[in-house]
Amino acid sequence: MMTTRRVEKLVAAQPTSDGAGVKLRRTIGTPELDHLDPFLLLDEFRSDSVADYGAGFPDHPHRGFETVTYMLAGTMEHRDDSGNRGLLTAGSVQWMTAGRGIIHSEMPRQVDGLMWGFQLWVNLPAKDKMTPPRYQDIPPDAIPERTTAGGARVRVIAGEAEGIGGPVKGIATSPLYLDVTVPAGGRFDQPVPAGMTAACYVFEGTAAIGSEGALTVPPGSLAVLGDGDSVTVAAPAVAARFLLLAARPLREPIARYGPFVMTTRDEVAQAFRDYQSGTLTRYKT
Repeated sequence: MMTTRRVEKLVAAQPTSDGAGVKLRRTIGTPELDHLDPFLLLDEFRSDSVADYGAGFPDHPHRGFETVTYMLAGTMEHRDDSGNRGLLTAGSVQWMTAGRGIIHSEMPRQVDGLMWGFQLWVNLPAKDKMTPPRYQDIPPDAIPERTTAGGARVRVIAGEAEGIGGPVKGIATSPLYLDVTVPAGGRFDQPVPAGMTAACYVFEGTAAIGSEGALTVPPGSLAVLGDGDSVTVAAPAVAARFLLLAARPLREPIARYGPFVMTTRDEVAQAFRDYQSGTLTRYKT
């Protein structure tokens, strides 16, 4: 018999800004929820005003973790110091493993209209922090979508749902990343192995998460889920849309400062020295 996970903590998104002043709403990576192993940060950016997003995210470094950008609307251009370049369009995903070091930019390629999406940071195991960088750029039509028996529409970015696997592969923490829409009166059930960290970020409508004693979760809220082996989400009154995130926790020390996430303060200091000396992306293991 499956055990349904219950909501253990509810975190309201906090307004903030990053990059060159892009306005965001943050749930993971705040004073209320510093991290949710292995997740380090979760931001939603959503605005139809270019003043809120136009300056973008100019060149900046990363080391020791992965960034996941999921676009719902708008166009963002990615460039890095190795000459890689690409466009993130509505419905697309980029799963970037920064590893030992990368310097990149993410800049809007529109002067008006809605820019909407999410960025998730996922920690890397200590043994993989100095791995060579890599990208998984997933176009919209490569993300499978299914409608469940309960009427929910599911886009499978990573992991498996409804018997189909997402296009993102080879991630150390074995993540599940789903974009789920449950119609009014509908319900969504998803197996999530016991022992994995799990959370739902509701960004449209209102969701009832859990089975007996389900908690009503408003939009702009992250529901941190307790242990169990399944997740149940219903939309009693109005349609609800949410991200379901789950992954294997690393249970390793986290030394974090700005764009660098390592396991010791000395490793973070070394990352800063490498960046300042221009050797961040040429570091030899």
